Amino acid sequence: MQALPQWQEQWQEKRQLLAYGALGLPLAMAALPIYVHVPKLYAEATGMSLGLLGGLLLAARLLDAGVDPLLGVWSDRTPRRQRLILLALPFLALGMLALLHPPAAGSGLSAPLWMLLAMAATYFGFSLASIAYQAWGAELGRDAGQRTRLVASREGFGLLGVVLAAALPGLLSSDLAQGLSWLAWGFLPLLFLLATMTLLASPPSQPRLPANVQWQLALRQALQDRRFRYLLTVFVLNGIAAALPATLVLFFIADVLQAESWSGAFLSIYFVSGVAFLPLWVSLARRFGRVPVWVAAMLLAVISFVWAWGLGVGDVWPFAVVCLLSGAALGADLTLPAALLAEITEGGDSASQRQAQAGGYFGWWNLVAKLNLALAAGLALPLLDLAGYRPGAVNADAVVALSAVYCLLPLLFKAVAITLAWRWRKILEAS
Repeated sequence: MQALPQWQEQWQEKRQLLAYGALGLPLAMAALPIYVHVPKLYAEATGMSLGLLGGLLLAARLLDAGVDPLLGVWSDRTPRRQRLILLALPFLALGMLALLHPPAAGSGLSAPLWMLLAMAATYFGFSLASIAYQAWGAELGRDAGQRTRLVASREGFGLLGVVLAAALPGLLSSDLAQGLSWLAWGFLPLLFLLATMTLLASPPSQPRLPANVQWQLALRQALQDRRFRYLLTVFVLNGIAAALPATLVLFFIADVLQAESWSGAFLSIYFVSGVAFLPLWVSLARRFGRVPVWVAAMLLAVISFVWAWGLGVGDVWPFAVVCLLSGAALGADLTLPAALLAEITEGGDSASQRQAQAGGYFGWWNLVAKLNLALAAGLALPLLDLAGYRPGAVNADAVVALSAVYCLLPLLFKAVAITLAWRWRKILEAS
């Protein structure tokens, strides 16, 4: 069979990379309402008490995170991971539709039950699709460079999905509930269109034998991998450092900068910057290595938050620069650790022993990613409460405490993550 000309091969690879990444857009688009909009939506629409709402959300999220490793093992036992994506999509679609259409106020026990069932369907579909999708992507790359490009495509589409989910409800309606309703209906055709593109036009994958080890052993084997443990440690520390400002950014904008009307613009700058800088990080990683470039991106984030510490009332444009720089670092945080994980599961001399077990690795990875937000909230919010901060605070000491937790506390976690990543760089980059 005659080989294709080089330009045709390059064009075909680019189309396949874009096709694989396409599913990342609706998955990320679903994640933002799940974690950001649902608490406010249900508090306003159903009249549910904040105590009950908080307890239900905490229980659902802990359960969701806890089952991720088991879903990863299930993915490893399935000959074609695409089948699990197909299974997951209807749960995600119907769950989102139900979750973003809460029952009316005064519906009694039906509101908590509705929310729990809708969250269960949504979380199951989202988690199963995400884990199978990520593990499948690790198998598609023929070398470290292509695996990095596959991850960059997926995360680039994911950032676009976050931008759409953040902007569309307000553009579609001035009423949050109505805007989320329109978002849910528009999400359905977008999900199935882009999923079809990914499933039909992604790069061909190599044949894979399903794992046949016991699930307890499969999960234990992933944690026995030294490279994976080291990478997971850095990922946890850096993830908490990123989740702390994500948890507090709206409070910082409202009470430190006193520029609440700029919140949407700041978030847009942050995520668009993440998308724009993705190709640069991929190019630099190809030349200098993924760990050194990831460390450089973490240092960029450190610089941006040191600068943010000096900001105060009315510093809109300086904070826009902070969003630009920290958003640029986000692109590396999303791409390079996941590319290293794909290399661990599929690259190197022992890849044949791990190829069928990538789902176990990604199950642990997703569990940690979800717990980072919970840990950040569990650390930052009690600290602010002890410091006497309340939203809308006018007390100067409380505002200084908010600024310190937002700007300085992440630097501690970043510093440890940078130190360990640099110390372990040869191990993490080994292939």
